[in-house]
Amino acid sequence: MTYTRQILVEALTSYTTSFAEEKNFVQQFLDLLTHDRAFHRDHLPGHITGSAFITDSSRSSILLTHHAKLDKWLQPGGHADGDEDILGVALREAEEETGLKKFKLLDKYIFDLDIHTIPARKDFPEHLHYDVRFLFEADQQEKLLITEESIDLKWFPIQEVSAYTSNASIDRMLKKL
Repeated sequence: MTYTRQILVEALTSYTTSFAEEKNFVQQFLDLLTHDRAFHRDHLPGHITGSAFITDSSRSSILLTHHAKLDKWLQPGGHADGDEDILGVALREAEEETGLKKFKLLDKYIFDLDIHTIPARKDFPEHLHYDVRFLFEADQQEKLLITEESIDLKWFPIQEVSAYTSNASIDRMLKKL
């Protein structure tokens, strides 16, 4: 399935959630998507990114990456770089950041939405990531590959995640599982 800009707009328009913060994000995403360059990392004050929330077949563990630049445990994901197929972006980022190749998309619909601040770096100002997340399944036995984007990769039993991250959006996604 290809997630075009129009399909993303339709998905956002019909998106329902019980989480207040996500309800507030929907209109902000829709406003951003009126800009031609919304999928480009140089679009400021923010741009669309895609992420993969990866669980195992038993739904008892999730795969997180210790992000090198942000020094936090997060789900794999990243910039669209002009690619408007945000589901494809999430899958590409999951493959690039984990080395895994066998993913099963568990739902073609958006799993989660988040808008979060990325701190300034020497070559780029502080900005926002409008992150569209999809739910995937992968095999814990498949070999992980740590790249320059990560300090580490690890499958976490769900009950242990809070010991490694206090990220509210990861907590929200865990509740959705």
